[in-house]
Amino acid sequence: MARGENVFYRKDGRFEARYVKGRKTDGKPVYGFCYGRTYEEAREKAERAKQMLKKAESAEEDGKNTISQFCDSWLLANSTRLKPSSCAKYRADIENHIKPFFGTRHPGKIQPEEVDAFTRMLLEEKRLSPKTVRNILALFHSILFYVKKRLKEEPQALDINYPKEPRKMVRVLDKREESALLQILAREMDLSKFGIYLAMRTGMRIGEVCALRWCDISQENEIITICHTAQRLPQDVNGPEIVNRKKKAGETGRKTELVISTPKSDSSLRQIPLMPDIAALCGRFHANSQDAFVLTGTDKCMDPRNLQRRLKRYLKECEIEEVHFHTLRHTFATRCVETGFDVKTLSEILGHSNIGITLNQYVHPNMDLKRHNMGLLKSVISL
Repeated sequence: MARGENVFYRKDGRFEARYVKGRKTDGKPVYGFCYGRTYEEAREKAERAKQMLKKAESAEEDGKNTISQFCDSWLLANSTRLKPSSCAKYRADIENHIKPFFGTRHPGKIQPEEVDAFTRMLLEEKRLSPKTVRNILALFHSILFYVKKRLKEEPQALDINYPKEPRKMVRVLDKREESALLQILAREMDLSKFGIYLAMRTGMRIGEVCALRWCDISQENEIITICHTAQRLPQDVNGPEIVNRKKKAGETGRKTELVISTPKSDSSLRQIPLMPDIAALCGRFHANSQDAFVLTGTDKCMDPRNLQRRLKRYLKECEIEEVHFHTLRHTFATRCVETGFDVKTLSEILGHSNIGITLNQYVHPNMDLKRHNMGLLKSVISL
């Protein structure tokens, strides 16, 4: 149902605002779409998107059509659809890597050999990992594709050779390490230890744990609702997903600030059933205010860096090395598979868009599980 200004009410309860973001070769419009919970929110997002497009077009007209100019206009054009964290990452990759190498060049004059030299420079001189280099090249490819649409010509460097990414063994706590860490957490457990234990038993990301409020936990239904994440971002990063900024006293000179925003994807918005022991701990630590953050008991959010530091301190006590907070998520997923967890259910609990991500990235059977599964063949294969 349209309500004017190309804003429509959808069957899923959201509003959809359309705007013209370009034209096809035959002159027909190409539409962009913005969504919101209210009519006004969707309309405002569409207006911001149109303003960003105008700024991008103006920037190109004022410049000399260099890669540097197109990088800036690409960021402007995509800022409304990108998460603030993604926008900050892309900007850093552009300023630190793409602009210094290609900034003054016209996109139509870049040769494939130059892209290969750029790749070697990132790998050999800057010593970046193949995965990081692949991400930078993918970003560069997106910018070149944007150039193709803006200039109606195809840059010669669209054929990019991506470095092969070797398969990396992901760190997972073994049973001894997990038991040692659990003993440390159980000893005089406080809110920080509770947050780490919560991550070990739910697979929540560190930002999701820090942004969790007591209103997100239903003790009656024993369910945690994940709807926010906390992260440090550059102060000039904005976006419709940002819910709140937590600036501490004396932070005026800092380049970053703590931001509460929506999770990294729609799939990350999820509900997780509570285990009985976690439900009991929730009753023990519950704050007086429903709006209080779980890890602080106040209206101040804990910085994820502080929780990471505390985890390192507990790991040092256990003499466990080469572990970061995300290792707890890997370990949770692996333990679930080892106990026969349904992979589709696990995928939803982790907040993945499909089970392929769960199987390929987070499920790492150990040698004991492999040996057990090979042993199952005894009943069907024998001499």
